[in-house]
Amino acid sequence: MGTPRIPAEIDPRDVLAIDSLLSDQELLGRDTVRRFVADRVTPMWASGSTRAGSPVEMAREFGALGLLGMHLDGYGCAGASATEYGLACTELEAGDSGVRSFVSVQGSLAMFPIWAFGSEDHKARWLPSMAAGESIGCFGLTEADSGSDPASMRTTARRAPTGDWILDGSKMWITNGSIADVAVVWARTDPDGPDEGRVRGFVVPTDSRGFSAPEIHRKVSLRASVTSELVLDSVRLPADAVLPGASGMRGPLSCLNEARFGIAFGACGAARACYESALHYATQRIQFGQPIASFQLTQAKLVQMMVATQKGTLLALHLGRMKDAGTLATPQISFAKMDNVAMALEVARTARSVLGANGITTEYPVIRHMNNLESVYTYEGTNEIHTLILGQAITGIAAFG
Repeated sequence: MGTPRIPAEIDPRDVLAIDSLLSDQELLGRDTVRRFVADRVTPMWASGSTRAGSPVEMAREFGALGLLGMHLDGYGCAGASATEYGLACTELEAGDSGVRSFVSVQGSLAMFPIWAFGSEDHKARWLPSMAAGESIGCFGLTEADSGSDPASMRTTARRAPTGDWILDGSKMWITNGSIADVAVVWARTDPDGPDEGRVRGFVVPTDSRGFSAPEIHRKVSLRASVTSELVLDSVRLPADAVLPGASGMRGPLSCLNEARFGIAFGACGAARACYESALHYATQRIQFGQPIASFQLTQAKLVQMMVATQKGTLLALHLGRMKDAGTLATPQISFAKMDNVAMALEVARTARSVLGANGITTEYPVIRHMNNLESVYTYEGTNEIHTLILGQAITGIAAFG
């Protein structure tokens, strides 16, 4: 008897035929980004370098493709659906998590709060140039001592007698910080002032006096992403620098939900890239006179990776449809961010084992994805935080702190 063949109608890349659930427009957008990644992102690593150029070098190309703030309407934004945005994130992260992070931070963390909470002047001043990739944004919430508990931030905003705002403090682990033209910074106001100590968002041009953004070095993860500290040393801003539509933690947390949604899709791209690399390698690597793909243990690993990736993709697509219908809730976003990133990390580790010693070299993308996913596992809400969000959702009891 010969070796059984996979039926022609089964695509190893899409065993469940998930593409059949997508519209022609969604497929066109997805495939456009996929080609861009193959042409522009994947070659960044072709030399085996452990650090590629910053995605800022591609910012205007992202803008020309309509990827920056693509799920927002007006002001030069593409007005795409949430699902289309998610599919783009999948393809970008199949190239590299740092590239997806650049696009995600620009659109979901920097542009979204200006679009959702900013004044008309804020929107007209920043959104068109950000959508075109001419201006880069960053999002300043996390602090060195305030990560999972952002409400405990120490960065302050006080009113000067002139009505100006004075910002003091620092932010940590800020994507795009050193290359940004504008920062959306969250600070706690004076408890004795008119805002009564509430957290407010501020649009901060990075050329403001007292603002600096030293880059964080020695990273072994997200090497294609610029990560920085933001330092605000008595940064003086005009009275209208505050985002008028956001008061309290609802503002920054809603921005995090936007980013987490994209991560739920993006993680599937990283997982798919690792699975496909392992599948190709297993059909080419000969041991004992035959490809290792013919061995039962290797096939079990390949099937486990494929099933996990396909399930995660279905979950992300389900969330995309819910978001487009206006029915998506925060715990559901936590569900997908938590589970899909954990899934992708496990797929990357399994793929590494299929590749053996080759799996730790930069000749293959697996170890790079695995290192990147270690960061994705933590940022935009740790696995533990999302577990507790879901725990509260199903028990009605908050277990934070």
